[in-house]
Amino acid sequence: MNKIKILDCTLRDGGYYTNWDFDDSLIEAYAEAMESLPIEYVEVGYRSIPMKGYLGQYFYCPEYVLKKLKSLMPTKELVIILNEKDIRSVHIEDGLLDPCKPYISLVRIAIDSKNIKRAIALAKTVKDKGFKVAFNVMYMSNWKEDSSFLDYLEGIDDVIEYFYMVDSYGGVMPEDVIETIELVRSKTNVPLGFHGHNNLEMALANTLTSINHGCAVVDATITGMGRGAGNLKSELLLTYLSAYKNLDVPFDLLSECVAGFENLKKEHNWGTSLPYMVSGSNSLPQKEVMDWVSNRSYSLNSILRALNNQKENVSDNVKLPVFEASESYDKVIIVGGGGGAIKHSEAVSEYINNNLENVCLIHSSSKNAIYYKDIDVLQYFCLVGNEGHRLNKVYSGSPDSKVHKCILPPYPRKMGTFIPDAVANRAYELSSVKFTNKYQDSLFTLALETALLLKCNDIYLVGFDGYQEGLSNKERELAKENEYLIKKIMKLPTNIYSITPSLYEVPQTSVYKLLI
Repeated sequence: MNKIKILDCTLRDGGYYTNWDFDDSLIEAYAEAMESLPIEYVEVGYRSIPMKGYLGQYFYCPEYVLKKLKSLMPTKELVIILNEKDIRSVHIEDGLLDPCKPYISLVRIAIDSKNIKRAIALAKTVKDKGFKVAFNVMYMSNWKEDSSFLDYLEGIDDVIEYFYMVDSYGGVMPEDVIETIELVRSKTNVPLGFHGHNNLEMALANTLTSINHGCAVVDATITGMGRGAGNLKSELLLTYLSAYKNLDVPFDLLSECVAGFENLKKEHNWGTSLPYMVSGSNSLPQKEVMDWVSNRSYSLNSILRALNNQKENVSDNVKLPVFEASESYDKVIIVGGGGGAIKHSEAVSEYINNNLENVCLIHSSSKNAIYYKDIDVLQYFCLVGNEGHRLNKVYSGSPDSKVHKCILPPYPRKMGTFIPDAVANRAYELSSVKFTNKYQDSLFTLALETALLLKCNDIYLVGFDGYQEGLSNKERELAKENEYLIKKIMKLPTNIYSITPSLYEVPQTSVYKLLI
């Protein structure tokens, strides 16, 4: 095994989970460990042009951040990365990298191989600014199908310091690594690097293979923190090199650093899972899988169905009749998944029984449907992801005339379609969602769109309790989503109220007041 250099990219790749913000105490512990560990390069984040939305300090790496990091890691070569799809030579010429000069030695460029010519022009501009340059070329599992981009590497040995092979999908095997190294070696003498994702838990094996076959530098992150299934664990690589290659590793400092990120992992739960395994083995992008895995509604079956649809280039597995509202109601009650829908179910049921001709019930979650099962009123069930399975449990898989209609998102549905057999002949899809262009397949979106199609005057929310402090990521995203949708409805002529206690910014009244 040749002398290998290690690049730790925890702050850059881990930022996908934290929006590129980290607590100062965690950064200090991380930097102290990096300064003492046998790691040559520390990639501290992106350097970016202004983008929409909030992105944290390690996405932009302003000068004061770089200065602080360099003071904490004075002996390390600090690295930033540019996303080639967003950055052009003109941005470099206009000074994007100028504040980095005292602190950054290596600039990596993340590249889709189809943009290699553009990336070479960018690399030359960065090189002219006095930085070392490395290419991080993505989607290496696709290169055997089209390696023509490698022809452009001839003659640029003096431009780039490293050429990284990036296993973007996390699905390559050691033999693929060997073949790809040979393929790249036939086109360039630039030292090679390897960045392995861990979808199939092959990141260590693939990385060691890359080292054994001549790669000069490899990537890793503390606890494997990184987009989707994550990366090779820095602590695992160092432990191996310590045990088998006599690398001197200060394990006490490493342990403290790992402990801090393990605490963060409890919140964000990165690492591989069955959907990531399937996406890796089928060379499917991690971005959508990452979103699906974090969505509270999507079961594993839903995600696997969606992945299979992508693989087979199939948009969906069933086309349903379009929902056309032949009826209308003065009041529509939407039942959510909060505890208020249980606590106040008797009062809500009493109100409905007193107004049977003017009210219908829409379940934006089947979680609490059991408490309203026997109400003799038209009920709609919104089905996304796991909800069909929940509904099966509510009605024990047997037909029930009270389950009048089920509503699904418009065709095509990325997550495929699961409809309980008991309601297969009463399932409909929306033709479109008109009141919002966001959260199109959200359960709450379906419920609100259905309520609007029923031409109601008032929408009553039940069990939309909201969340206290200490939210998980899923709860935080759900709260954000619900607030957004409520605000969209409040701009329309239809009135919306919560008739059970709610922390959302929605007008409130009391179900008990309605019973007087």
